[in-house]
Amino acid sequence: MEFGVGIKRYELSTPQWRPIAPLLPGRFSDADHGAADTRQFVNGCLWIQRSGASWCHLPERYGQWQTVYRRFNRWRHAGVWEKVFEMLVADPDNEYLMFDTDILHAYQQAANAKEPSGFSRQSVPD
Repeated sequence: MEFGVGIKRYELSTPQWRPIAPLLPGRFSDADHGAADTRQFVNGCLWIQRSGASWCHLPERYGQWQTVYRRFNRWRHAGVWEKVFEMLVADPDNEYLMFDTDILHAYQQAANAKEPSGFSRQSVPD
């Protein structure tokens, strides 16, 4: 994916957005304010997932992080993200889902790390 004028890092391009939009809650067209708001929300969620930052570091252009986080969780519990990523994975030409092997290696190493004393995975939000 090229990041030219008007394309922000980690955000979906219009060709990437179009097949996803019909899978999302709500009824809207590309011209609706609701579509712009939902696309901005999805881009904010992608920014968090791709950057590895904490929710509280979400850039202001995506909205208040608490609001984005709550909506992200509602969609997660409703299975929306699962449908979206199933569709994206099925597209062999989708460059957006390509991973750097260094990142995967780091995650594998982190998964094998011992948890610090007093740390509970249940206390960390998904």
